[in-house]
Amino acid sequence: MPPPPPPPLPLLLLASLAAVAAGPGCPLGRGRAGECHGPSAADSATCVDPQLRTCSDVAYNHTAFPTLLGLRSREAVESSSEYILLSVLHHLLEGQCNPDLRLLGCAVLAPRCGGGRVHRPCRHVCEDLREACQPAFDAIDMAWPYFLDCGSYFASVEEGCHDPLEKLRGGLDAEEVLPSGLPPTFVRFTHHSYAQMVRVLRRTAARCAHIAKTYSIGRSFNGKELLVIEFSARPGQHELSSRTSKVLREGGDRHRQFWMNKNPCSLEKLGEISRRPEGGELSDATLSRAPVEGAGYNGWTSGRQNAQNLDLNRNFPDLTSEYYRLEASGSIRSSRIPIPQHYWWGKVAPETKAIIKWMRTTPFVLSASLHGGDLVVSYPFDLSKHSQEEKFSPTPDEKMFKLLARAYADVHPMMMDRSENRCGGNFLKRGSIINGADWYSFTGGMSDFNYLHSNCFEITVELGCVKFPPEEALYTIWQHNKEPLLNFVEMVHRGIKGVVMDKFGKPVKNARILVKGIRHDITTAPDGDYWRLLPPGSHIVIAQAPGYSKVIKKVTIPARLKRAGRVDFILQPLGTGPKKFLLGPRRSGSAVRDPLGGASPYGEPQEPGQEPLGARRQPSAGGSKPWWWSYFTSISQHKPRWLLKY
Repeated sequence: MPPPPPPPLPLLLLASLAAVAAGPGCPLGRGRAGECHGPSAADSATCVDPQLRTCSDVAYNHTAFPTLLGLRSREAVESSSEYILLSVLHHLLEGQCNPDLRLLGCAVLAPRCGGGRVHRPCRHVCEDLREACQPAFDAIDMAWPYFLDCGSYFASVEEGCHDPLEKLRGGLDAEEVLPSGLPPTFVRFTHHSYAQMVRVLRRTAARCAHIAKTYSIGRSFNGKELLVIEFSARPGQHELSSRTSKVLREGGDRHRQFWMNKNPCSLEKLGEISRRPEGGELSDATLSRAPVEGAGYNGWTSGRQNAQNLDLNRNFPDLTSEYYRLEASGSIRSSRIPIPQHYWWGKVAPETKAIIKWMRTTPFVLSASLHGGDLVVSYPFDLSKHSQEEKFSPTPDEKMFKLLARAYADVHPMMMDRSENRCGGNFLKRGSIINGADWYSFTGGMSDFNYLHSNCFEITVELGCVKFPPEEALYTIWQHNKEPLLNFVEMVHRGIKGVVMDKFGKPVKNARILVKGIRHDITTAPDGDYWRLLPPGSHIVIAQAPGYSKVIKKVTIPARLKRAGRVDFILQPLGTGPKKFLLGPRRSGSAVRDPLGGASPYGEPQEPGQEPLGARRQPSAGGSKPWWWSYFTSISQHKPRWLLKY
């Protein structure tokens, strides 16, 4: 069972009566009298029940005293500043690296004991976590805790270490045995648990290793991996020209056997199926309600929340309101609107942070979010421009978004059913597509955020009026949606693509690609490549970057296009005169570093005034202590100075 949620940060810290100071001068910790302890006797340990609330969910049942830090009793551990840090670390890091770091720290404060000896945690686990989590500590100006020094308190596999995170992976590595006589490509159309879904993803990647790869983009609030699966001619490598659709179409049925369940997913970003693993498990519980509700239960928000009870469909930054404000001032080209600082002060789910970071590091072009509850395809904006009413509120790319929505709806057999009495029949006269704000208006959606903060165009597909369809209906739903999904993915080739270079052939990253008459720009990736979705017709396209003269080209997009047109740009450096280039929305203020990734999307410099995650937590001028220091100093005269970086 996972441990109960900790009390609020100030209460938890003030509840401690004392804190033990330790640091680089005494790397194994100090006792209450200040004496420096050595390592515990690993070969003659007496194994006991740890009985530590913060460490109650470790993957073992016994520890030994003294600990690796020289703490001689459970009371000494509980009163130590190291233990207090572990109990509040989730709050300090706003959910990042949870519960991994806590379990790693518990393996030091209360090491595993078995067979009369202490088993140290694995060094490679510590090293992997430090690499992944160091930015989170930097964001709050906190030093890496000394007791998580991978070289001091950890052991190698050869030395018999144990993996403190094994419980997080429990049951995921075991292969599910298929009934005898079934081919290895068999797909079971059933509602998958989280563990089953992970196994299917990994089995698919293993079977198609030459075109597929799975990886994690983070963890949920309860520590479950947020896994994604990538399909590419070169998995794990960025390609200047995407061939995903070609791989899917020419790979035959073996490469096209994606399964579909009740969770949101997409082919371009298939990893979204695991964006809410706790919510998915909750939905499984909903499906078992009987006899009144049963599988067809239409609880609109059931399964949408994570373990924090946050609705992940409404948890993204509201950039649309800022867009409307800037549009009214007449000084906006809707691209790369920064996330406002106040967003990070609210409740931001770790799942949402993981998606945002993923979007910033991968130049997505096209996305679909699959939902249930109706039968229609909606597209941005989802927030109405008219505050008190739900009314048509188009993006600058209205024509393109309608083409994307129709690419799905026009080949979906049920969406094209002419009966107005069917599910979704009220959308029939609109062609089974609708502008989101014209349907119902809301903030915090992912589609609006993707459009205004990245290069990605996202639509929302409502797959059917039954929110949680019974298992016997899943195969039919898959048959209805397989071709629409593939047809939608191929829309990535609608428009132009190319590379922006300087006169020496060096790629120009973060160059702006502008289209006359469409007040929405996209930017180039680190390799200088770009993809610009465009509707049929003639367009004036401009490439612009600071320090270079702009280049203008005219392109014509035919009505039938199987592959995006290649349009490259070679930029010439400006002379010594004033550097003139087109900027996005200007804001006052000084730039600050973004701890989510160290920079804006794709490594671009921060725009003036951008105040991202961690900005409020940086130390003030004059060398004053970080904001969190007062919590620790208020509970004891012993100060954990090893947390200070200066």
